[in-house]
This record gives sequence, C-alpha cells and structure tokens, in this order.
Amino acid sequence: MALKTFNIDEQIYKQFSKHCKSEGLSMSKKVERFIASEIENLKSGDKEIRDKVEEERQKRIREENNEHPLGKYC
Repeated sequence: MALKTFNIDEQIYKQFSKHCKSEGLSMSKKVERFIASEIENLKSGDKEIRDKVEEERQKRIREENNEHPLGKYC
C-alpha cells in the first residue's frame, strides 16, 4: 500500500464520507476501485472514453484555475 495525500473539495469529502459511513464502506477502497476502473477504461483503447476522461480533466483544471486568485498564471 502507498499512503497518498490528495486535496479534495471539503463539501465533496463530507458528502462522500457520510455516504461511506452510512453504507459501512471503506473510503480508501472506494477510491482505489474508482482509480482502477479509470485505468482500465484508459487501457481499453476506447477513444470515446479517453476523450471523456480528458474533457473532465480539462474541466477540473479550468475550475481550479478560476478558484485560485492567481489561477490564470499557474
């Protein structure tokens, strides 16, 4: 196992944490399975999936840059 630190929107974290607790789920395992699924999607060679993943990535970058006071320079 590797211990990693991620920055996550506080509201998203709280909602996810609440959901996992109410369902008796491990947050770490859920995140691990999500990442594994994303890797499989990328490996599949499905251009539509890769394009969607890239579009989501670009959207997150734009949102992060808009929230950061110097975002347009970072």
